[in-house]
Amino acid sequence: MAQTTRQANCRTRTRTASTGLRRGAGLLLLVIALLGSGAASAQQSTEVKPYDDKLLRLSEILGAVHYLRELCGAGEGQLWRNQMRQLLTAEGSTALRRARLTRSFNQGYQSYSRTYNTCTPSAQTAIERFIAEAVALAEDLVKQNP
Repeated sequence: MAQTTRQANCRTRTRTASTGLRRGAGLLLLVIALLGSGAASAQQSTEVKPYDDKLLRLSEILGAVHYLRELCGAGEGQLWRNQMRQLLTAEGSTALRRARLTRSFNQGYQSYSRTYNTCTPSAQTAIERFIAEAVALAEDLVKQNP
């Protein structure tokens, strides 16, 4: 009975996380579009932008979520890696910027691949927290870069 309850709780948490994931993915696409259009029009030659810390954290979260969602059987394929590719296209104006963003993504992925070998309630909680943080970061980036 306890196993059945745990499985039901896990399915409920997964559905709740999926709703947050869709919202997070949609906001991320909006951020990428806004930053990409701003970068194209501004053509800043500087490699450091005021929002880089948030962008690097967002990249790290994408890497962690990519690993954890696959570990937990989400069946999303390359969704989060593709989101990262779009972010690189929008913000990777130089080789150094692309390398920094890629390094952050890989750090997020690798750090959680060392921590979790199976999908656990803790891994599910980490996914939910990452999605909430990513949504907050995306909303903040949109507000700061209209």
